[in-house]
This record gives sequence, C-alpha cells and structure tokens, in this order.
Amino acid sequence: MKTIHYDHRGVADMLALCLIPISGFATDIYLPSLPSMTTSLGASMGEVQLSILIFMVSGGIGQLFAGSLLDCYGRFRLSNTALLIFSLTCFCIAWLPDLHVLYAMRAIQGIAVAFIIVAKRAHFMDLYSGERLKHFTSMFSIIWSIAPIVAPFFGGYLQKAFGWQSNFYFLGGMSLLILLLTLRYGGETNKNYHAFELNPTVRIYGSMLGTRDFALALLILGLSFGMIMLFGMASPFIIEHTWHFSPVITGYCALLSGAALMTGGIISRTLIRTPLNRKIPFALGLQILSASLLIGASLLFASSLYVMMAFVIIQHMVVGFVFNNFYGYCLGRFTRNAGVLSGLSGGGFYVLSSLFSYGSASVLAVKSQMVLGVAYLLLTIGVIMMYLLFRKSEQHRIKQHGIEARVPLQLVTQH
Repeated sequence: MKTIHYDHRGVADMLALCLIPISGFATDIYLPSLPSMTTSLGASMGEVQLSILIFMVSGGIGQLFAGSLLDCYGRFRLSNTALLIFSLTCFCIAWLPDLHVLYAMRAIQGIAVAFIIVAKRAHFMDLYSGERLKHFTSMFSIIWSIAPIVAPFFGGYLQKAFGWQSNFYFLGGMSLLILLLTLRYGGETNKNYHAFELNPTVRIYGSMLGTRDFALALLILGLSFGMIMLFGMASPFIIEHTWHFSPVITGYCALLSGAALMTGGIISRTLIRTPLNRKIPFALGLQILSASLLIGASLLFASSLYVMMAFVIIQHMVVGFVFNNFYGYCLGRFTRNAGVLSGLSGGGFYVLSSLFSYGSASVLAVKSQMVLGVAYLLLTIGVIMMYLLFRKSEQHRIKQHGIEARVPLQLVTQH
C-alpha cells in the first residue's frame, strides 16, 4: 500500500483540504440554475429541490458507515474510487438531462462524497495530534464555507453563459483533476486498522449517540446549517421568480451569504478559548433578533433584495460562529475511533440539516422574504431549545466528572 512521502505531505494536506468542501460545492454550484432546471426538466420547484435532499440524505447516511469501512480497509483506495465515481456521475447528469437520472446520480454522488470527506477529515486525525490537530479541525468549517462563497457565484455565470449542464461538466472535470493529483502525491494514512464487525460498530454508534451532550450538539449543527441550506433552496426562486433578477445576482447573493458564514467561523476561531456558555447565548440572542427584524421589515416596508440580504448576512454570520464551535466540540468529543467519529459527526448533522431545511421549505412554502424570516425564526428557536438542554447536560457532566468549569468546554475531550 502506497504511503504518503514526507516531502509530499504538504501537498497531500492541501488536496485533502480542497476536498473537505466538495459536498457543499456539489450542491451550491447549481443553486442559481434551479429555476432553469425546472423549465428544462419539466419539473416543479419542489421536484428539483428534492435532488438536493436526496444528495444530502444519501451523503449523510453514507458517512455513517463510511467511517467504519475506512477504519477497516484504509482511506486511500476507497476515497479515490469514490472520487472517480463522483466524476463519472457528474458527466452522466450533464449528458442525460432527465429528472429521474438526476435523482439516481445524486443518490450515488451522496454516498461517494461521504467516503471522500470522511477520509479527508480522518487524514488529519491520522497524521496530527494535539495543538496541530486542533489547528486543522478549527479550519474545517471555515474551509467548508468556501463552497457557499465560490460555487454559486461561479455557477451563476456558468448558468448564464452555457446553461445548467455546464455546472456538472465543471464538477466532473475538477474532481478528475484532483484525483490525478491525489494519485501522484497522496497515500494511505491509516495506521490503526480495525476489523469490520457489525455489532461492535453498532455499539460504538449507539454509545456516541447515547451521550446526551454529543447528540444535542448534533441537533444544534443540523438546525443551524439547515438555515444555510434553506436559503440555498429558496433564494433562487425569490430572487429570480419573485424579483426577476438573473442567476448571476443569485450567485452574488450566495457569495455574500457564504462570506458571512466564513466570517462567523473566523470569529469563532479567534474566541476558541472562550467557554461556550459565555459566547453562544449572545450569538443566539443576536440571531433571534435578526430573524424577528426581518419579519418586521417585511410587514412594515416593501420587500427588497437589499433588505433581505442585510438580515441574511447577520443570520449566516451567527450560523458560522455557532456551527464552528459545536462542530469542533463534536470532533473533539471522542477521538479513539477517528473514522467513526468523523462519519457520525458529518453524517448526523448532514441528514438533520437536510430534513430541517427541506421540511421548512416544503411546509412553509418559502417563496417570499417574510416567510424566509419566519423559517429562520422557527429554526433559531429550535437551536435555543437544544442549547438549553445541552447546557444542562454539560453542567451535569462537569459535576459528575469533576471537570473544572473554567476549562473551555469545546476543548474537553473524553477518550
């Protein structure tokens, strides 16, 4: 089995970081094309949005078992095979423009992406530890937020110039190029192979999910990121159908949304040593105020792109802040089974966020600025409720295990 040459480790790290946001990139790049795809495929808004849900759910479920298989059979071959499959399915969607082909290929892509991102997160857990590992894990959500910035912005221009299929041609070509570079500079990183046994694996998952603070942190991640996905699903129809702007404008709005998400992640990284109970309540208070003001502005003044985006930027900045804190918390909670932990953390919030976002978009029929504000408010209330339960659970754990309250809770790791 090929291992990473020491001189190539920096390049291998960069390639792994490039693939961390592939799940978001694979969805966000065609968000400006959603209205065009409804026309081209003869489908409704909900039917095209369903392709996003299929990808997210299959990717989330895939991450749940991908970690165990990667711990058992290694990262390199499985992740490279998955990257090749992802590339081929992108070309297939572009070559065969059909709604059912889209659904089938997106389901396969979700599973392939699950193996890719779990392997690349585990890459850093295999090679690094201590402060160096914390450095990389704190970067994950920041790098991940690059996708909502770059992908829709680029996708808007591709849509305007070449049509929606060009998004998938680009994804297929990009992933093929990264695969070739990975074959040249990458290698196997797993040093602790675990035989795949179903019952022990199920017990590990059950033990993690049975840990109250970890399960509540996953719910917070799902509800928080559900707001980002909801905006991605609903904004093209609000911007292009209601206000009659072009897909390029949708891309610019997504760029601002992604920049806000990244900014929140960067701010959280600067406050990484501040305990959660000192920074999260302020962030959630700001978020619920922002959602309430968005609803109020929609009722008192005429809706407009500028008003909506002003509050969306605030909302998504707080999401980035909250998400980065709790994602780091989840990844630091159990470190003995890096692949399983990576898969459960990523897959768990993936499934939850897709269900929360698609459920909100479908039940509330988010086609206007005001309804978007209502959806934000309801999801934020959900986050607040989960956080209150999380704090109660953490206080109980501190009392039970004698962990000093002054230690930043997001840095406490239980082995």
